[in-house]
Amino acid sequence: MPDGVRLAARIWRPAGAGPFPALFEIIPYRKSDMVRARDERNHPFFAAHGYVCLRIDMRGSGDSEGVMPDMYSADELADTRHVIAYLAAQDWCNGRVGMFGTSWGGTASLQAAVDAPAALKAVIANCATANRFEDDIHWQGGALLTDSFEWGATLPAILAAPPDAATVGDDWQRMWRARLDNLAFPLDNWIRHRRRGAYWRRGSVQFDAARLACPILAIGGWSDRYSNAAFELVQSRPDICHGIIGPWGHHYPDHGAPGPALGFQQVALAWWEHWLKDDANASPDWPRLRLWRREFDRPQNRLDSRNGAWIETDDFAAAHAVRFYPGAGGLSEHPGDEALTVAVPRDWRHGACAGDTGYFGRDGGLPLEQSADDARALCFDSAPLAEDIDLIGCAEFVCDIAREQADAQLVCRLCELSASGESLLVARQARHLALDDALESDAAFAVGAPVRVCIRLPAAAYRFSKGKRVRLAIGASYWPLVWPSPGPAMAPAAIRVLTRHARLSLPRPSRIAKLSAPLPAAMDLPARKPWTVETEGPLQREQQLDDARSVSSWRQPRVTYRYPDTGITISLATTARYEADLKKSAATYSIDHAITITRPDGKAAIRSKLTAESKNREMKVAAKLTVKWNETNMAEKTWRFVYPA
Repeated sequence: MPDGVRLAARIWRPAGAGPFPALFEIIPYRKSDMVRARDERNHPFFAAHGYVCLRIDMRGSGDSEGVMPDMYSADELADTRHVIAYLAAQDWCNGRVGMFGTSWGGTASLQAAVDAPAALKAVIANCATANRFEDDIHWQGGALLTDSFEWGATLPAILAAPPDAATVGDDWQRMWRARLDNLAFPLDNWIRHRRRGAYWRRGSVQFDAARLACPILAIGGWSDRYSNAAFELVQSRPDICHGIIGPWGHHYPDHGAPGPALGFQQVALAWWEHWLKDDANASPDWPRLRLWRREFDRPQNRLDSRNGAWIETDDFAAAHAVRFYPGAGGLSEHPGDEALTVAVPRDWRHGACAGDTGYFGRDGGLPLEQSADDARALCFDSAPLAEDIDLIGCAEFVCDIAREQADAQLVCRLCELSASGESLLVARQARHLALDDALESDAAFAVGAPVRVCIRLPAAAYRFSKGKRVRLAIGASYWPLVWPSPGPAMAPAAIRVLTRHARLSLPRPSRIAKLSAPLPAAMDLPARKPWTVETEGPLQREQQLDDARSVSSWRQPRVTYRYPDTGITISLATTARYEADLKKSAATYSIDHAITITRPDGKAAIRSKLTAESKNREMKVAAKLTVKWNETNMAEKTWRFVYPA
């Protein structure tokens, strides 16, 4: 890099003299061990088809030099552009560069597409976010997600792991010491920035959509927390964006679960062939958006495959909506004349059926049958549907809300009820009512005075079937996914919904069609697996719920990846616990994350523990990170913060 920091890369080269197009993926997830198996699925495949491929460790991570102060720092964004210029200038490169990645890597690819340099011809962003405040792991609708604590404990542990001596040489210990001495704790930034201001807008390309300057293939999954990006990018920039959204969670879609999975490598190759090998000026002859339209599945912790079908659409401008109006009779297709004021229960047990925030690769975690949560919420049900209704896009609930305190939450869930009464979650959205609809300023508030609120649920593609019912469920908390706002854990009338002028809108494009060409099936790559995987057992989940306490936990026993070619193994184990004392209105979250890396020259053990407590209108966070090399203590760091609740 221009400041002298060196970034480490694995490079796969095609056979032949070249020059070739170049592809790269830049992420902080350790190319030597942590995601080495995943890298082996993608980069060798593209190299075999004529692309020089690089998997680069970000500054301050893995085998790269420097430090990482936070996600999406100025150095990180600048490094990406320097990498593009470096690749385009190599004699083995034809001057055409593509960038791709999943999650952080997908978001970095989107960020590079803003005012893209001429050499960056196209990107693929999988499971990325275009709106860091709304559609990431930290906040939703201004409400703090408990997943933010998990990631706050995990990221420092990843960054604290040592560089590989086989790559960086004898200088690895000096590099490691510099990294440990400067190790940051970004969770503090994530919690302190409670509005969608400049901190979260940085790197949120949704707000710079007009400046996106190269073709983008955005891929997402409906079971992922990050599902909005693909839909909204195609809507905002249909001239340069294509999208694919399947049923899976936070994965590359060739390992998509729940399925059906998708042949990511084949789709990506077709994209690269068009933009990096041809002198293409027009988009490929693909539909702008291909979607897995879900249908009713019996709710359960995990599914191998979802019900539904692939559809496609190129039409966004002429969308129309089916509207329902809440009232004394439930959800009606016609506005009522009555003006009801209905209490929203505040019950911290609302959310016990939520599953995980996103399907992040753990075994299970899909939303469970929702009836128990529905019983803890204010519900409006439609009559049995006379015909199918397709929801394609973001459902929207608009109503007037009266509340007793400014700092309050509202959680809206959209469900489908089967004839037997099973309730399936279709979409959900939390909202911190202290913020305005833009989530940037304080909302108007006077005790008991109605305020108009517009709650936009995440994008979905779902068919509500004839004979089933639509349910809108509204709660005032959502533990354990959402950190609770101050106030009693059980309160019957802290928030009231005024039904007059309230409406639920389910949009859909005016034209949708069956898939015009099949998507490729997933391949089992690579043919020879240069790794083995061992596990000490399946993921374990527990839940205890009564009138006094709400306790849930999950534990991932140790999983070990072995790489015989390098002599490296990496083991990971995590335990998380969520506990709420309903009598004292106190919440506690704790996580214990351990990483062990064994290689020919020794063993590193990193352990990160974090506890967050909400009590007496304060939130306290305490974290401890310990790092050992061959049983010698290398570092011990502690962080303590207190925030107003």
